[in-house]
Amino acid sequence: MKCKILHESSGRIRVHIEQKHMTMDQADILEYYLRALDGVSEVKVYDRTGDAVIRYSADREDILSALSRFRYEGNEVLVPENTGRALNREFEDKLVFTVLAKGFRRLFFPTPLRNAYETVRSVSYIYKGVRSLFSGKLRVEALDATAITVSLLRRDFSTAGSVMFMLRIGEILEEWTHKKSVDDLARTMSLNVEKVWMKSAEGQEILVDVNDVQVGDTIVIRRGSMIPLDGKISAGECMVNQASMTGESAPVRKVTGSLVYAGTVVEEGECSILVEKVNGCGRYDRIAKMIEDSEKLKSASEDRASHLADRLVPYCLGGTVLTYLLTRNVTKAVSVLMVDFSCALKLAMPIAVLSAMRESSVHQVSVKGGKFLEAVAEADTIVFDKTGTLTRACPTVAQVVTFNGTDETEMLRMAACLEEHYPHSMANAVVKEVMRRGLNHEERHSKVEYIVAHGISSRVDGEKVVIGSHHFVFEDEGCVIPEGEAEKFNELPDQYSHLYMAVSGVLSAVICIADPIREEAPEIIRQLKELGIQKVVMMTGDNERTAKAVAAQIGVDECHSEVLPEDKAAFVRAEHEAGRKVIMIGDGVNDSPALSEADAGIAIADGAAIAREIADITVSADNLAALVTLRMLSKALMARIDHNYRNIIGFNSGLIILGVLGIIQPTTSALLHNASTLAISLRSMTDLLE
Repeated sequence: MKCKILHESSGRIRVHIEQKHMTMDQADILEYYLRALDGVSEVKVYDRTGDAVIRYSADREDILSALSRFRYEGNEVLVPENTGRALNREFEDKLVFTVLAKGFRRLFFPTPLRNAYETVRSVSYIYKGVRSLFSGKLRVEALDATAITVSLLRRDFSTAGSVMFMLRIGEILEEWTHKKSVDDLARTMSLNVEKVWMKSAEGQEILVDVNDVQVGDTIVIRRGSMIPLDGKISAGECMVNQASMTGESAPVRKVTGSLVYAGTVVEEGECSILVEKVNGCGRYDRIAKMIEDSEKLKSASEDRASHLADRLVPYCLGGTVLTYLLTRNVTKAVSVLMVDFSCALKLAMPIAVLSAMRESSVHQVSVKGGKFLEAVAEADTIVFDKTGTLTRACPTVAQVVTFNGTDETEMLRMAACLEEHYPHSMANAVVKEVMRRGLNHEERHSKVEYIVAHGISSRVDGEKVVIGSHHFVFEDEGCVIPEGEAEKFNELPDQYSHLYMAVSGVLSAVICIADPIREEAPEIIRQLKELGIQKVVMMTGDNERTAKAVAAQIGVDECHSEVLPEDKAAFVRAEHEAGRKVIMIGDGVNDSPALSEADAGIAIADGAAIAREIADITVSADNLAALVTLRMLSKALMARIDHNYRNIIGFNSGLIILGVLGIIQPTTSALLHNASTLAISLRSMTDLLE
């Protein structure tokens, strides 16, 4: 590609691409190509001018060489579904057209025609105001309509036109600011890549990237996993949680022939899905819809702002009437009408929350709504699941102890066949160990049944195989230790977690899992307490001895061992009854009830899809420090909202006083009011954690 250097300084270069016209798609391809280069920190491509500004720390010649090699065709750079460029262009054009149209009318329209135009244009504003009154509520539309009507009755067409012009500019800027916030957040949250089990032509299940799946392929979705693509069930039966689409958390029964949709989660059963659609169902669209439509988005602070804004409208109208009665000056009265608290309160508060959600995504924390950021800020109790949360998300197989004369390699292969279908950290450890050893394992088992918080049951070559906890294998399934091997069983190393596997009712192997505590866990818990968390609790299915040892190392206040999913949820309910606000952190299907019960449920991204779906917040970072960041960000958000309240009420009250005193005109009031609303909204979009 040919380009010309327009300007450069240390670590920054501006180049012009030598082509007649650059499309928005081409600009996106070039921008993301340059961003992917080593040593490039920031890139901005301007499609209107064909210029690119690059900030870099790499060698200058490497950047220029990369530009010379660049071609649009065949470029494999990964460009997101939605880059925000089209959105910005849409509102830039609206803004420019509105300003130019105003100037054109002022320069070329004769006064009578201009007055007639403003009169006709006022009809839509007056209609909105009248409709507001007939709805039984006094809203800001009534104030706008009153100001315009009074100006027209006074035959002050210039003021009426200026008011409508400022209102239109304000509408464009408000809509742009809000949509940009939603767009930034949705784009940040949608960048992860999903994996899926796909059936090959031979009937084998292969783990592939979801982007490799084509229409007509068959994918297999099991309990706790997300459905990544639209399709129709070709085999099996399941209960599907469709909350991401409908907002209803009650699962829906799906049978052969039923349609299923991307972003929903299988809660019970399993199914094979014939893929019918691979485009247009991306994560960006799903997340953007969730952000805009979900009632979860609104925090109590946002609700208070909205209600306060509506309650203040009658006072503004009353103040206008009172000002006129006292001064007999219509201009002063209209100046009061030009200032309302509603716009700033209703825009700045949601923008602050959306910006905080976007910022949390930068720190690898995805939040589904402002309600949950507020809950994190106010929480005084935090409950941790142990495995995969306080311990590493990727434990390792330390030892395989065989029984009943079985072969270690064969037992590990068999365990991997069963465990690979379920996203849990201990299951992942088994699968990774098989991969590390370079062992191939064929799919010889029949349908797999997963019992939450207990284990897995299936049949291999006609024999029943179970793998899971001690309670599941020996008590629920009634399996026995082979004769003469009790001493060997009793000498199993205590420092490891154990997965027990039995074939035909007889113990065949115990897989010892090393599950090291996260190095940062003790420090993170200390920091959370410094940030106001009063009670830190650990809950685990491990035995009491192992649980207490871990609790002592990390410094929790309470420890509960050998708990079932319902026990975790019951504990959260008990804390609520005691008047506490609770954060629950987990990663497995067994944590889902407690995640749903908590004021803010936080799921670890490497865990089960159902946990991520039910949870209010998902942490993708491989470090618990993200929890401290989340707490700090949440508290900073609450402080910003309080600050916005004071600024909005104070500044707009000042404008009203200046208008009543006759110091500023109505058009100036409208200008300053809209400017302050925009300024506060833009300030609310800045990062909370510098």
